[in-house]
Amino acid sequence: MTNVVMPQMGESIAEGTIVRWIKKVGDPIDRDEPLFEISTDKVDAEIPSPAAGVLTEIRVKEGETVAVNSVVATIGTAGDVKSSPPAADTLPEAAVGQPETPKVAAARPATAAPATTPDDQPPDSGEDLRRQKSSPLVRRIAQEHKVDIAEIHGTGLSGRVTKQDILDYIESGKAAVPASPAARPSAPSALAPGPVYKPGEHVQVVPMSVMRKKIAEHMVLSAHTSPHVYSVYEVNFARVTVLREKKKAAYEAAGAKLTFTAFIAKATIDALRQFPIVNASIDGDNIVYKKDINLGIAVALDNGLIVPVIRNADEKNLLGLSRAINDVANRARTKKLNPDEVQAGTFTITNPGIFGALYGLPLINQPQVAILGIGGIEKRAVVIDDAIAIRPICHITLGYDHRLVDGADAGRFLAFVKERLENFDESWT
Repeated sequence: MTNVVMPQMGESIAEGTIVRWIKKVGDPIDRDEPLFEISTDKVDAEIPSPAAGVLTEIRVKEGETVAVNSVVATIGTAGDVKSSPPAADTLPEAAVGQPETPKVAAARPATAAPATTPDDQPPDSGEDLRRQKSSPLVRRIAQEHKVDIAEIHGTGLSGRVTKQDILDYIESGKAAVPASPAARPSAPSALAPGPVYKPGEHVQVVPMSVMRKKIAEHMVLSAHTSPHVYSVYEVNFARVTVLREKKKAAYEAAGAKLTFTAFIAKATIDALRQFPIVNASIDGDNIVYKKDINLGIAVALDNGLIVPVIRNADEKNLLGLSRAINDVANRARTKKLNPDEVQAGTFTITNPGIFGALYGLPLINQPQVAILGIGGIEKRAVVIDDAIAIRPICHITLGYDHRLVDGADAGRFLAFVKERLENFDESWT
């Protein structure tokens, strides 16, 4: 009998949600064949079976969140198949050879140990306890907003403070203006939103998917963290269009699909080298200039959006970028990305133009300080040398954190990208 455990998909990830079981109880399965799909704080992924055999038991239902290393299923022989599903309150056992998970420990019956009073509790080391019950992202948010994590009631596993917990805490105003319970108003604020719908209204209520909840958390965090400002430039893609048509067949023969995104990525990378303030982050009162250019490429999925990262993108030529972009986009859509492939990005490109948008105003992918939005490429009438001509035109948008990037910086950056694209040298390919 082999225990199947919730994997730890990254150093800071403490739990995962079962999104879908690919196999059913009683189904045969080969080693490394996809068994179930999970969603974590960083990435969605299909998890392969650790052994060959028959899926004998499923212990965690779809939609449930459990701690890493919790047993979620077992694999054995056909004779070991459980005839009935586990009860809803069945506790996940600790994996063989693994320490007991926080969720299992927290769920033990209260009679297993005598009740204790606060005076009976052993002293904790403060920072160690806060680290144990929060992720690096939560601690970074706490540091930026001068919040003591110990003051927040965590709703995660074993009282773990989640991103939503700290965002709710900050939004409540407690972080900025501490107040005693007696001083807080008992009536709701006049600015508080009313109910979304009333009983009897013709509505359909559907729970958010795990991915959608994570996207919502990240967007709230970004809007709350960075004062967003946008600059939009118009770019003539005539030169890029000619080069793409000329090189497309050769690239396909080399195993790469040559898209406009690759040209944009190459021009953007050159601009990031020239203007390092756009390839930076803010850490309190310090500016952290990133020496590596790790380029995030937003990929639209059926149920959301994910941003895989091309590490050291500045070391690749146009062919290498084309291969890398095709690779991460395909694996993002098939849930084959590794957790480290969606982390450590320093700048992001997103392309709402593929859906017909003239341009977009995207939110920054924290903790980055800027994001480039690409509009649709369409033929338009333009004036060239006092004559009207038809050219493929695209609007590019830079969304930037005005705490660090000024309008002049954004203008110089976009002007550089525009010049590179309109005068793209064939030697750069």
